[in-house]
Amino acid sequence: MDYAIIKTGGKQYRVRKGDFLTVEKLEGDSGDEVLFDQVLLTSLKGQLSIGEPIVSGAVVKAKIEDQTKGKKVISLRYKNKTRHRVKTGHRQKLTNVTIQSISVKKSRSKSNGS
Repeated sequence: MDYAIIKTGGKQYRVRKGDFLTVEKLEGDSGDEVLFDQVLLTSLKGQLSIGEPIVSGAVVKAKIEDQTKGKKVISLRYKNKTRHRVKTGHRQKLTNVTIQSISVKKSRSKSNGS
């Protein structure tokens, strides 16, 4: 089965066609199409392409399903003997996407005409 390794939000993901993926927030609404052009590796029809650092011409198309928030992360700072404590929470904004296709455009190599 064909797959690719993409980079988005400072993280790397291994994706296949039809995969459901949760990534850091991307701009767009539900139903919008997103292109991931930072493809680090592709395996199409048994042909492995490793990027240096990215595979040129490789694109992964995905469809935004919805925008959500992650679980709440609690942060607590405490200093003993002074009754000083600060409690804060954070919820990361996330985007759920479905991978639609993985493709690589064949680039023509320039030959020297001399």
